[in-house]
This record gives sequence, C-alpha cells and structure tokens, in this order.
Amino acid sequence: MTTVASELLSKAQAARAASRHVRSLSTGAKNEAILAISDALEREANTLLAANTLDMDAGRKTGLAAAFLARLELTAEGLKSMANGVRTVATLPDPVGEEFDAKVLANGIRLARRRVPLGVIGTIFEARPEVPADISSLCLKSGNAVILRGGSDAINTNRALGKVIRAALEGSGVPADAVQIIESTDRALVQQMVKLDAYIDLLIPRGGPDLVHFVNAEATMPSITGGIGVCHTYVDATADADMAADVIFNAKVQAPAKCNALDTVLVHPLAAPAVLPKMAAKLASANVELHCDHRALALIGPGNGLVSAATTNDWGTEFLALVLSVKVVDSMDEAIEHIETHGSGHTEAILTSDYANAMRFVDEVDAGVVLVNASTRFNDGGQFGLGAEVAISTNKLHARGPMGLQELTTYKWVALGNGQVRG
Repeated sequence: MTTVASELLSKAQAARAASRHVRSLSTGAKNEAILAISDALEREANTLLAANTLDMDAGRKTGLAAAFLARLELTAEGLKSMANGVRTVATLPDPVGEEFDAKVLANGIRLARRRVPLGVIGTIFEARPEVPADISSLCLKSGNAVILRGGSDAINTNRALGKVIRAALEGSGVPADAVQIIESTDRALVQQMVKLDAYIDLLIPRGGPDLVHFVNAEATMPSITGGIGVCHTYVDATADADMAADVIFNAKVQAPAKCNALDTVLVHPLAAPAVLPKMAAKLASANVELHCDHRALALIGPGNGLVSAATTNDWGTEFLALVLSVKVVDSMDEAIEHIETHGSGHTEAILTSDYANAMRFVDEVDAGVVLVNASTRFNDGGQFGLGAEVAISTNKLHARGPMGLQELTTYKWVALGNGQVRG
C-alpha cells in the first residue's frame, strides 16, 4: 500500500511541477513535442504492438469478453491512425492565450477573458490503447500536464506507450514529467487518486458505468461524466427506407464496441413496413442480433435465428456488441419519451425528410450530441475536427459532447488600466 501511495503521490507532485512549465510553452514548442510523439509512435510500432499482444493473449486466457478485447486490441492500422490523430493535434489552433468577450468599461479599463490551462488532468481508463496518446497530445497542446492510470488488462500496452511518449518529450525539450503513467495495478490506487484534489484539477474516467459512477460519486475534484453511450436512432414517418438501412447499418456495425455505436432503433408505424425488413436484411449480413418488440417482430420475421423478442432489459442497455433493440413507436412524442427514459445523454439521432420534425427533435431531445440523417458514429472528436478527444462528456456544466482543446482550458479575467481607482 505504501509503495502504491508513494508512486501516485510522487508522480502527482512531478506533474504539478511540470504543469507550471508546460503552461508557458510557446505554440511552436508544444507542436514540436506533439509531432515528436507521433513520429515516435510510428518508429516504435513493433515494440508497441508486441506489448499489446501480451495483453491480448493474457485477456483471452482469462476469458475477457469479446467487446472488451475489441477495445483493448491495438493493430498496425490502429497505431497508424493513432499517430495521425496526434499529428493532427499539432495543426489545430492553440487555445491558450485566446481572448474573448473583450470590452472597454466606462472608466477606461479594458476587460477581457483569456483562455488558460486547467493545470493537471487525471484520467482513469480501461482497455483503450488510444487514450494515452490522444490525451497526452491534447493536454500538451492546451498547456496541461496529465496523469494516466490504465486498467491491469492493458498494463503492458500502457507502460510501453508511456515510455515512448515520455522519451519523445525529453528529446524535444519538454519536461517528460508532463505525462505520467501510473504503473501500479493495485485497485487501492483508484480510491486514493479520486481524493488527490491538491494536485489534480480535473478527473476524467474512460470506462464502463461502474467506473464512471464511482468517480462521479467519490472524486473530490471536478470530474467528467461520460463514456456511457445508450444511443438511439428514431426513424420518422417520412424517412427514406434505403437511407435508413444504410445509416443504421453503419451506426451499429462499423465499430460496435464504441460508446457511440447504436443500441436502439425506434420506428414510426408509417415507416416501419418499408424500413424494418430492409434494415433487418442488411444487418443480417453482419450477423447482428435484433431484439424486437411485438410489432417490429411481426414485420421482420424470424430472421434466420438472429431475431428474438425483446425484454425490458433491452431498453436502456449499451450493448457494445452486434446486438440491436428495435421498437415501433406511435409518434415522435413516444420516441422522445423513450429516449428521455432510457437514454444516457450521449448521442441521439433522427432520420426524416421533414425539416420541422428534425428541428423539433433537435430542440426537445436532451443529449450531448443530436444528429439529423447521420450515423451516431459521428460523435467523435476526430470527426468533429477536434483532432481527438479526452472524453465524450454527458455533463451539462463546463463541457458537453466530445472534449477537445478548448474544453481543457478555463479562463481568467484580465483588466488593463492606466491608474483607475474605485470611488
């Protein structure tokens, strides 16, 4: 326990000290360090893939679920995408120092808000090899230090990524202590980390509901709630059936283990006869299981063993697998009520040819991201032009949706006077 506590405390103290240096780095210096990280990821590809293979082999032996293994796996293509994502961060505008809401008061004082780094970002994550690179690059660009604590199932991958990232920083003249990887897998460390508000300014959990709820309840510093994506698509009465089948297929099949993958389809009865059989046939080609209410079941049929009757547990479930629940709803009102009851505030979509209905859905659905005639898979930092994301927040304060560079800053008021005194 003492060793665990001292590793966490010493690295937190080092991150805090490094943050004072990182916050004053020039944009050029930060970009140079970020590019060095992306180059190092490609250069050390064999080392990183070998480390991930150790974790994947251990995960299979211990019987980790397929969805978990899908999130854990790092492929050569995935590593290349990771490096490109980091490289993109270097091309983004630097938010630090940006002034907004500037005005001159009646007494002549010039007042403005100026973006500044938060300080030290802490993140606790599970089986997501992209997290260390994405978050490190975003934190550096926004002038923050970062402490990363991954799960034991990805320990070899995380250690290897940490070494590569820190070595790249040293080579570029940026303090390596700006990126800290906690190597202990002792669960007691998480209990201590959520209380370390003296050193960590914002805590971001990246994992399942249990982790997110634990951090939200126990953290003594501000934290971000997110990552739990119970995502719906409502097919309106006027939706085009071919488009609906294509969009739903992409939202479910393209990356089923991601938090922005589709979980539930809600269909208006006027659209259901055309949409549901076409949708089911397309999804069957990818072996997607459909859990249907009685009206959807009557329209789809048995589906070669892939179609079954839904239970109450199928509503409000994040499947993270090739499973989709389907329900026929009598109106948009019922669809919105279902989303309000069973959604997680992550990503919701409507497919429609009716602009008024689209705008009503956008106005009335409470979620971090609402899409019209598009796949839920677009709720992603890279797709939104943010380069990457530290999390997809379902909070309503500070940040909502994909969190990029601006969401890793706060602001200070700056007042420029020339001798004014208050009367």
